[in-house]
Amino acid sequence: MSPRTTTDVTAPARMRSYHVDSGAGIDGLTLREHPVPAPGPGQVLVAVRAVSPSYRDLLVLGGRYVLPVRPDVVPVAEGAGEVVALGPGVDTVLVGDRVTASLFPSWQDGPFGLLHLPQLGGTLDGLLTEYALLDAHALVPVPAHLSYAEAATLPCVAVTAWNALTGDGGLRPGQTVVTQGSGGVSLFALQLARALGARVVATTSGPAKAARLAALGADRVVDYRAEPDWPAAVRDATGGAGADRVVDVVGRLDESVRAVALGGHIAMVGFVSETAPPIDARRLFASGAVLRPVAVGSRAQFRELTKVVEQHRIRPVIDRSFPFDRAVDAFRHYASGSAFGKVVIELPPPAA
Repeated sequence: MSPRTTTDVTAPARMRSYHVDSGAGIDGLTLREHPVPAPGPGQVLVAVRAVSPSYRDLLVLGGRYVLPVRPDVVPVAEGAGEVVALGPGVDTVLVGDRVTASLFPSWQDGPFGLLHLPQLGGTLDGLLTEYALLDAHALVPVPAHLSYAEAATLPCVAVTAWNALTGDGGLRPGQTVVTQGSGGVSLFALQLARALGARVVATTSGPAKAARLAALGADRVVDYRAEPDWPAAVRDATGGAGADRVVDVVGRLDESVRAVALGGHIAMVGFVSETAPPIDARRLFASGAVLRPVAVGSRAQFRELTKVVEQHRIRPVIDRSFPFDRAVDAFRHYASGSAFGKVVIELPPPAA
């Protein structure tokens, strides 16, 4: 296949992008116009069609992200779009392909390392823009049954959920998984665990959310307002054995240790709780559990995820969609914590 070049399509001369300095907060998001870049060797120009903020992006805006963030960065790592131009030497995608991109472009497979630290929306410009320059080797095809808005939710939270469930060798059918709340990672973990044949015990706050989690396939829902000792409820639901795997997005690891089975697995995905007590090292040792921090995943894991999503016709849960011009409102809605599922920002298709 001969490589296509930037002459395959006519891109507009100007585009708009949101920019921010880490620590400037949501109010620091600034929309600016500038020239559309031309892809260089190995690069692809993508007309972005949808993006989805994640908790990671709130950390970037709040100045609390654990990895470096360059000044005046284009934020947001999750997005999907249409390939509109290819740089020299690119023959792995075609103009018109629907694609997403790995958050860590150089992390193709295997363990994470320092060489893979460059990340979209951090040290590299992200996808809150009308047109994005992306490395061809970072691209992942969009599952055929998903819209751009649905596909935009995959690169960060869905890959993280997949890694949490399978990154240590894999979840087995019949095992029990605990998910926490109704954020993006937790909802994907619920849907993916069910697709892999596992039982799911989901925790949440209130009967309305409990009903929605049950409708998504949770075998048991624990309302921690009605049952504050949710680890005891998990043990009760598992005949006293505890869960084989806990996908912990809160950071209150002492509770996860009490909920996990002997020799089980705790995937530490996040730390949304600001009041987490210190973990009891003796209790962790006695549990025999593996405690594994999870930082998104590789492109190979992303490809595995999309195959399962397509095979099982999984559709991401979207709470609300906003137009590009209201991206600040989308961030505020997401930051409010009221969303059930993902918040999406959509862009119109490129002009013919």
